[in-house]
Amino acid sequence: MAPTPRRDVGSNGDARENGLLHMTLGTYRPPWLDAVDPVDELRVLRSWWGRSHRVRRAASAYQRLLAVAPASIAYAFTLFVTWWTLRGASDMVGRRLILSASTNLRNMQRDPIQVLLASAFWTDGGFPWGDILILLTVMALAERWLGSLRWILVVGIGHVGATVITVLGISHRVDQNLIPIRVTVASDVGPSYGISAMLAVMAYRLKGPSRLIWAAGLLIWYGYGVWHGHTFTDYGHFFALIIGFVIGGLAVVSSRRLLAWRKSAARSGPTAERAAAPSDPAPSDSDDGIDPAAVPLEEPDDRLDHSGRDRPQNRHQ
Repeated sequence: MAPTPRRDVGSNGDARENGLLHMTLGTYRPPWLDAVDPVDELRVLRSWWGRSHRVRRAASAYQRLLAVAPASIAYAFTLFVTWWTLRGASDMVGRRLILSASTNLRNMQRDPIQVLLASAFWTDGGFPWGDILILLTVMALAERWLGSLRWILVVGIGHVGATVITVLGISHRVDQNLIPIRVTVASDVGPSYGISAMLAVMAYRLKGPSRLIWAAGLLIWYGYGVWHGHTFTDYGHFFALIIGFVIGGLAVVSSRRLLAWRKSAARSGPTAERAAAPSDPAPSDSDDGIDPAAVPLEEPDDRLDHSGRDRPQNRHQ
């Protein structure tokens, strides 16, 4: 008997994998495109406030918010730990800790990576009520919108980018004798650069005129700080704001292009694959291991081929 042919299932497996890929592309939507209308949100909030058990429902909603914002919670907790460390140290030791973690020109020239990381987790002054409150409310909302990884990337890029630009500006002005040399050893710590960048990115969370109002308000607020304060920290906040606007704009444009490509792939991909994939062979008798050439379908029988031979006189009784 001839060997039984095996059916090729590789193409069918590839088709199924491609189908799953197209299904995934068809359901994924980048969070950068999920904008909300504040008017609708206020309407929902008003309806929510009109029901009973407001305090219990508010506590439950806030608990659900913190459950999806682990990076914001960890950041706020780290700020509390560093503040507690400074609180237990003497004034001289605390000042040394702040200066060693500060992103001033002197430290950036010696060990830039260490101070860039450390400076974001220390605060100079009293208890950082404002930073912790923003992290556990506004930043938590931003993390729920973007996800923890994107949130960390935005905050990190804003902090590092604004710090590097500010330090380069200080270096240039010191070389030109435009600012005193003591600025090169000044303290500059805290999460404000990263928070400023995220506040700018959150403008893309809003729809329509609300987005422009939010962006204009941030520009006016931080621009006034630069005009009134004239400190390198004020410039750093403004640079972080611009970085946030750039990050959000690039992310929205990239997400729209990804969405357009996904729609194009979803329309053309499955059709082209069905046309290119070979059709399944029709089931044959060879699948049961029997060679059709070895077993004829009809066998001649001389005794039964003629109807007259099945009579008793022809010995068929």
